[in-house]
Amino acid sequence: MKDAGGGVSTLRDSLAAAMVGGELSERHCEILEAAAGLFAERGYAATSVRDIGEKVGLLGGSLYHYIKSKEALFVRIHDMALQVAGDRIATAMAGKTDPWERLEAACVTMLEIQLDPHSLTMPLMNDFASAPPEIRERLVAKRDAFEAIFRELIPGLPLDPALDRGVYRLLLLTLLNNVSSWYRQGGMSPEDIGRQIVRIFRHDVKENEGVERVSPAR
Repeated sequence: MKDAGGGVSTLRDSLAAAMVGGELSERHCEILEAAAGLFAERGYAATSVRDIGEKVGLLGGSLYHYIKSKEALFVRIHDMALQVAGDRIATAMAGKTDPWERLEAACVTMLEIQLDPHSLTMPLMNDFASAPPEIRERLVAKRDAFEAIFRELIPGLPLDPALDRGVYRLLLLTLLNNVSSWYRQGGMSPEDIGRQIVRIFRHDVKENEGVERVSPAR
């Protein structure tokens, strides 16, 4: 299958590493991979434990030997998908010291993950609303950790001091998270869009020196 950031092959690589490290058995990895595909394709609400069992040829108590519940399974796969995405962004930024180049690498990679038709990461994230309230808090915590990548990038940018960095970060993440609503294959590539976004958001301090600073957003 296609090696997509946050997609099937990348998740498989992550599961394979866990298997080699002794964290998961081959059968357990197979179940997690099958469940991830079903959750991404059908959504949390429309995927049952029975569906997952049928996909891997296990039913009843045999399946519950590997999973505690559908809720716990979804949380685990959601967390793994975000971890894979976060690791890919970190790899893309590695070795870059210029703050704008680091931001561009993060934005481009995030869009490559989000806009890949084989991606599992974004369908899982977009299915957040259908998850039961009791597990949303755990999902939010992992998302906050993922978005910390951008919280740590923004302070290093040489921005116009009149710009509120909190508002800047929220606007940037909102845009990145919603590109999929208007993106169409055959036009600009995810890389091109990512570079354009950074160009639009680039407001160097030298361009507007002397403008009164606004208090940071909380």
